[in-house]
Amino acid sequence: MYKTLKCDPALFETELAERVYIVTGANSGTGLATTEQLVSQGATVVAACRRVAAGREATAHLAKARGQVEVMELDLGSLDSVRSFAEAFRAAHDRLDGLVNNAGVMNTPQGRTADGFEMQFGVNHLGHFLLTELLIDLLEASAPSRVVCVSSVAHAGFRDKAATLELEDLDFERRGYDGILAYNQSKLAIVIYARELARRLEGRGVSVFSTHPGWIRSNLVKHTAPTWVQNVLMRPLAPFIGLMSAEDGAQTQLHCLLDPDAPKHSGAYFSQNSILYATRADKKGGWPLRSPNALVYDDSLAAALDAKSRAMVGLPARP
Repeated sequence: MYKTLKCDPALFETELAERVYIVTGANSGTGLATTEQLVSQGATVVAACRRVAAGREATAHLAKARGQVEVMELDLGSLDSVRSFAEAFRAAHDRLDGLVNNAGVMNTPQGRTADGFEMQFGVNHLGHFLLTELLIDLLEASAPSRVVCVSSVAHAGFRDKAATLELEDLDFERRGYDGILAYNQSKLAIVIYARELARRLEGRGVSVFSTHPGWIRSNLVKHTAPTWVQNVLMRPLAPFIGLMSAEDGAQTQLHCLLDPDAPKHSGAYFSQNSILYATRADKKGGWPLRSPNALVYDDSLAAALDAKSRAMVGLPARP
């Protein structure tokens, strides 16, 4: 049986009034669960959602919570939308205590973002990369602050498909498109970026983490298997395979946001349990857990990814 890693309950007594957080994809799943917890502790959460109406509907029950939710439009598949969101956020808020890069897509049919990038790499990595880079100065000004980059166990490989980062073929024009490989690649990029960003921001009061939230009952698998199979039929097997609720899936993100000792591990990978890890020790998860993918610790690859990502989203090269 799999034991869910859970936050110290004392963390949920922390007073978060006057703190401001952004949670992408806050209208469902772990994004919504994370938002609910932060707001219950008095925080202001900007729910960054592609569909504003869905975000408002999903968070309507929080109207009487101690904190507050503001729903703002953000389409991570459009760099113009990311820039517009960042500008609108700055106009409304003068601080940012935490950024949770939670939204994502999985194993989608072959497609392109509004800017022509492979859909999963574009949404899961590039959209969040640009969002984070546009808000770094505000995070620094609000220090101590934190960035949580939601990745996946898939960054280490999934369905016997190795996770690699092919910087010269990110769009799968040479390799031929494979939805699982594209997903693995996007999630690996997230872990590598989080570690590189933490290195760059060392000593500036901004802690950065990447996470695997766990195997969550959600609609994320809709392109891989019927959601009713996972969310209903497989529910009795949950303790034996590590299938969990969105509230349990939010635990790792919340630990990284709230635990006072987490900043000591800035740049590290924090993982919920997963049946998909190769070793018994890794299957238990860990806060933090050393990634089983050696590419995560390749500093030259991290620098190359940073340079490539900056060029793709139109940011100037680093000096």
